[in-house]
Amino acid sequence: MINYFEFYDIPESFNVDAATLKKKFYAVSKQYHPDFFAGEDEAKQQEIMEISTINNKAYQTLGDPAKRLEYILTTHGLVNEGAKPQLPADFLMEMMDLNERLMEAENAEQVADIRAEALAIEDDLNSELEALTADYETLNDTAKESRLNDIADIYYRSKYLLRIKDSLNTFASRF
Repeated sequence: MINYFEFYDIPESFNVDAATLKKKFYAVSKQYHPDFFAGEDEAKQQEIMEISTINNKAYQTLGDPAKRLEYILTTHGLVNEGAKPQLPADFLMEMMDLNERLMEAENAEQVADIRAEALAIEDDLNSELEALTADYETLNDTAKESRLNDIADIYYRSKYLLRIKDSLNTFASRF
C-alpha cells in the first residue's frame, strides 16, 4: 500500500499544512491528468488512472483531521478492523455510570446533564489529543512510537464516547 505522506513527499504529521497539501494535490493532478495521456496505450492509461485515484484518496484522507488521525494510527498498526482495545478501567467505569444514568433518566433535564458531562469528557479528550499531536513531527522514532500509543488510546476512548453520544441522541428524542 502506498503511504500518502510519502506520495506527497511531506513529513508524517497530525497537523498537515493545508496549503502545502493542496499545492501537492494540484501538482500531481496536473502532471497525471488522464486527458494528457489519451493517446497512450491502455497500460499507460491504466497507470495514470491509478495515480489519479491515489491522489484523490490521499488528498481526501490527509485533508480531513479525523481521517488523517485514523490513517496514521492504521499505518502504524494501532487501529484495525475488529480490534478490542484495552481501555483504562476508570474510563470504562465513568462510561458505565453515564450509560446507567442515561437508562434511568426520567426527563429531558437529566438527559441534558448527562450530555453536558459527555461533552466535557469529549473536550478533555480533544485537549489531550491536541497536546499529544502538536509536536509529533519533532520526536525521535522511539518517542513517536510511545506517543502513537497514547494517541491511539484517546482515539479508542473517543470512539467509545461516540456510542454514548448516539445513545444520548436516542434518549433525548423521547422527551
